[in-house]
Amino acid sequence: MSPTYTYTLPSTGDADPAKTSSSQSNDYQFPEPGRWTRSHHTLEAVKGTYRRNAGLLLVMASQMFFSLMNLAVKKLSSIDLPVSTLELILVRMGITYICSVTYMLLTGVPSPFTGPKGIRWLLVFRGFSGFFSLFGVYFSLQFLSLSDATVLTFLAPLCTAIAGALFLGEKLTRREALAGLLSLVGVILIARPPFIFRASNAKAPGNFLREGDPTRDSEVTPEERLIAVGVALIGVLGATGVYTSLRAIGKRAHPLHALVSYSTQCVVVASIGMVVTKTPFIVPTRLDWLAMLVMIGIFGFIAQILLTMGLARETAGRGTMAIYTQIVFATIFEQIFFNTMPTTLSAVGTFMIISCALYVALTKESSPGVGKLRLEDGEDSMERGALGHGNEDSEHQKDPEHEGQEYRDEED
Repeated sequence: MSPTYTYTLPSTGDADPAKTSSSQSNDYQFPEPGRWTRSHHTLEAVKGTYRRNAGLLLVMASQMFFSLMNLAVKKLSSIDLPVSTLELILVRMGITYICSVTYMLLTGVPSPFTGPKGIRWLLVFRGFSGFFSLFGVYFSLQFLSLSDATVLTFLAPLCTAIAGALFLGEKLTRREALAGLLSLVGVILIARPPFIFRASNAKAPGNFLREGDPTRDSEVTPEERLIAVGVALIGVLGATGVYTSLRAIGKRAHPLHALVSYSTQCVVVASIGMVVTKTPFIVPTRLDWLAMLVMIGIFGFIAQILLTMGLARETAGRGTMAIYTQIVFATIFEQIFFNTMPTTLSAVGTFMIISCALYVALTKESSPGVGKLRLEDGEDSMERGALGHGNEDSEHQKDPEHEGQEYRDEED
């Protein structure tokens, strides 16, 4: 039993000691010594887990908004006068460009249009790769279901992990590689692409129907589906370039610098594409049409911010493993908005993805020195260094491996 501590008021010298001990004595029960200690340790453990996996959580949150964006694309395509892929890119990235530049101008971020010196070609490469990544997803959604279109994008993390090891010198552990492969198996079980599960998908609703409306009777032809898969694979290559370049840029640029370059090139390429292909620009005629078009831009903007910040805090391989969680959100949204009930395979696949994500997150190895510094101080250094409201963190200046790597405010 824990001891009871008695707090006695000091005597004034005038009162009777006996009365003092009885009237001025208060029994104050202090809490058990170990209770606060255990609570403190638990809180610190939770904070430590969050610090170690902040990048992973940011990437997971970005996938929820990407799923919402894809959902809006499919719903928008079910409305009369469907919007072309190039127009969707033009509108979405136009909104992203306006939001990004406005924020950077209001907060005083240097070089909002070109980015900091030394990494501008990386920003250009990021934007160019991003256009093909986005085009691949939007085009495939015209002929594939939400789950099928999503599952093809999950080839990008595996490609990115390899690219990170080849070009950035990052370590790809066997644990991360195994978790990535098992997560991909879970993705396949959930999406059940027809080219793998032909028999089981022969009568499944929505697998061969056109975009946005699983109740339509018109079926996508094998040629259309083959073209959609091919364009989606081009998008995978684009996404690989995006993730690898973001990791190479790291914290040397504000997250919005990458977004401005991305949106600029998407707007330019999409505009040129519409002119060359003589694609008409469809003007909104309905309120829900306009609302979903704006939602695509807003959800895409939020998702890109979270993704850029998340990948800047994680290795290319481990950070992009969290992108597998997008299939979980896609399955949930498909059930809610398209009334698609999950099957046993979907439940098994979801369990595999969540288990692998938790396994990778909870067993992360922090490299001495640099890893601890980046995980604990990364957010502060990004907010101060990237936004230009303070000097570089002294610890980063002392660390030779970080010297010159953080984004420093510099005028053109």
